[in-house]
Amino acid sequence: METRFAAIASSSPFLSSLYYMVVNTAFRREQQVILAGRKQFESDKNCPADSSSLLRRNIHRLEKGLISRPRRDVFALQYIRETVSVYEKITKRHKSHGIPEIAWANDVLNQYFRVAESHPLIDELRAKFMALPNIALGSPPDRADCRAPYVRQLGDPAVRYEQMLQLSRQRRSIRWFRQKTVPRELLLKALAVATHSPSACNRQPFQFRIFDEPEIVRQVAQLPAGTVGYEHNFPCVVVVVGRQRYYFDERDRHLIYIDGSLAAMSFVLALETLGLSSCCINWPDIEERERKAAILLKLEPDERPVMFIAVGYPDPDGLVAYSEKRSPEELSRFNFE
Repeated sequence: METRFAAIASSSPFLSSLYYMVVNTAFRREQQVILAGRKQFESDKNCPADSSSLLRRNIHRLEKGLISRPRRDVFALQYIRETVSVYEKITKRHKSHGIPEIAWANDVLNQYFRVAESHPLIDELRAKFMALPNIALGSPPDRADCRAPYVRQLGDPAVRYEQMLQLSRQRRSIRWFRQKTVPRELLLKALAVATHSPSACNRQPFQFRIFDEPEIVRQVAQLPAGTVGYEHNFPCVVVVVGRQRYYFDERDRHLIYIDGSLAAMSFVLALETLGLSSCCINWPDIEERERKAAILLKLEPDERPVMFIAVGYPDPDGLVAYSEKRSPEELSRFNFE
């Protein structure tokens, strides 16, 4: 009967909404998480933390305006006031620009107000910005540590295509590990690579929760459904956690999974260069496991697991699944072929 209702409901958005409200409530928890994220976003806007999703988004929007070709004489009128306001609130708590995010915002705002043409709103905020006590002095392009848009220096890539292809072939899902502690400094090195992954408006809506204490690892490793039979030998488990608090609208609800997965891919490739291996573990949306994860991982109302990653030194005697991959031709389609 439910299958018949589902087939009928698929014919329109209204019936689909009705189906998931009355017959199947699988999305109810996700809706709550998104609303919790919106609530946190509004709270952070009024009282921003040291890292503000609103500031990061707007500074990146300014960057895109600065690099436009041709660049408009006047731009960012819709959001420049709130940008300066949030920047002012954050800098009032700091006496220097030792925090990279604040230094980045300072340099981009500095460059914006240097190039933007006269306009009543821009002139007002330009004067307000330049009067702030913690503004870094000097013209950003003249400083070696400038974080404003720059001309990229092109040249031979540090990694050749053949090397990249070999690294991607070397990376395989490893399920058997040596019982050896994973140095935290290596995990942080791999994360340093992951931080450079693409992220919509540079918000980076995720955290990598790292567990390396044996008893905690044992508990966390049992949360996913696909680890039965080999979870007992994980030396370390990383949980990529998405945070909906970085978004003000439901339209961006998928970005925690997209951006989190992009960072995870960079992370596992970097692990290979450090002598470590990994296994990305699927996290299906199963309510019972979601509840257990929320309790064990101490998740906030707007946080959800994106994936789990087992990390460790590979057991040289452990077998690895061959996993034949589909060809580029199978996975591609040009134009309307």
